[in-house]
Amino acid sequence: MKRTLVALALASLVSTTASAGVVYNREVRQQQRVGQGIATEALNPREATRIERQEWALRHEVAEFREDDRGRLTRFERARIERQQNRLSNEIHHEKHDGRW
Repeated sequence: MKRTLVALALASLVSTTASAGVVYNREVRQQQRVGQGIATEALNPREATRIERQEWALRHEVAEFREDDRGRLTRFERARIERQQNRLSNEIHHEKHDGRW
């Protein structure tokens, strides 16, 4: 019984840590894509500023979710964040390849 409880506690800790890592790693990769777009002039300053503002809002929302539940994200919050990251990723791609400067 004790082993089962310890195993469940460790599993929940690992899954929480893993989800936090996934959210953060994706944020870092998207930030690198924006930086690369600025460096190659695929993104103009206006586009980059708008994307940066959206990234800031998403980071702020994640922080609020974590404050609400002792640093954890529920599966619904993770799904919401993932949808927003997908939209942001698509926007980064679109802006980098729209041919505008």
